[in-house]
Amino acid sequence: MLLFRPASTLEKRTRTHLLLGLALASLLGLGLWLGPQRLPSRDQTLPVSTCDLNRGACSVRLPGKGVLQVEIAPRPIPVLKPLQIQARLGGLAATGVQVDFSGVEMDMGFNQIRLKPTAPGQFAGQGNLPICVTGAMNWQVSFLIEAPGGTLAVPFRFTTGN
Repeated sequence: MLLFRPASTLEKRTRTHLLLGLALASLLGLGLWLGPQRLPSRDQTLPVSTCDLNRGACSVRLPGKGVLQVEIAPRPIPVLKPLQIQARLGGLAATGVQVDFSGVEMDMGFNQIRLKPTAPGQFAGQGNLPICVTGAMNWQVSFLIEAPGGTLAVPFRFTTGN
């Protein structure tokens, strides 16, 4: 009497495919779990600068040897009026610069401006800020520097309507 019967060719193939599928799913799961831990982040946000853009141009040292100088005019920064925005980079090869305005305490919607290159390392553009019905408004403006190594966000804060 036989306690087990020999496996047929079809059963062997099914078992092999099942084991291969299980091994592949395990490797995929391991890759998804370890991937974010192994790859360095290519994007970085600097701490909020203490420089007040309402008073004048601001300069910030960037990681490495770079420097960013930014300016928004007129001053103090008004709402509902055209703003002239400039960014100058030294020691960093940027492929583009965007400016992102956001309310600190209140969502003011999407307000991003792509600055245009005007010379090597220099970018400029125009934008405006919406009005806040509460009067004074605290804003954060982040200059988003796009470089081959990733995006670097350099935030500043200022107040309008005080």
